[in-house]
Amino acid sequence: MTQATAVRARCPIGLLAAVRDATARHADWEHTAALVTGKLRAHLPGPQILTAAEREGSPDGYVCHTLHTEPDGSFSVCALVWRPGQQTPVHDHVAWCVVGVLQGAEHEELFALRDGGTALKQVASRVNLTGDVSGFAPPGDIHRVTNHGTGVAISLHVYGADIARLGNSVRRTYDLPLRRTAGVAGAVPAR
Repeated sequence: MTQATAVRARCPIGLLAAVRDATARHADWEHTAALVTGKLRAHLPGPQILTAAEREGSPDGYVCHTLHTEPDGSFSVCALVWRPGQQTPVHDHVAWCVVGVLQGAEHEELFALRDGGTALKQVASRVNLTGDVSGFAPPGDIHRVTNHGTGVAISLHVYGADIARLGNSVRRTYDLPLRRTAGVAGAVPAR
């Protein structure tokens, strides 16, 4: 992943106020992710939140543009740009996360640790389309995201952490054997 330079307050004021309202409730991570999911759904901007040059992405890998970091470090807003075929490694997160697709579609595979943490099992997969919003919180947040489409995909991510300080939202990546099971190929609706 290529990290772009952090910029404070490039987000719509209404979106920032809504996320502040949700995080000010000081709920647990799962509940906060659910609250922010509703707020992002109501305030999801279009891909024009990025400049035309930013919307092109990079041939070197997906790009993360940090659009806002809350001064107290309670949340960050980033836009990720994915060219066709680009994907994340299998990973989990340092905090809760809410994602809204602004353009294109993202294929998401969800995993669980198996065999005492020595293997992964794919437990679900889904395609998140433009306008879909979903959220999650550790534990149970192991996934991989891929742009299987023919055009650029763009998603907006709200993380419960100061991404400008941390560099990204990934807690760890997993390079473990994958145990596939029958029946996983079915899509799960967006959260």
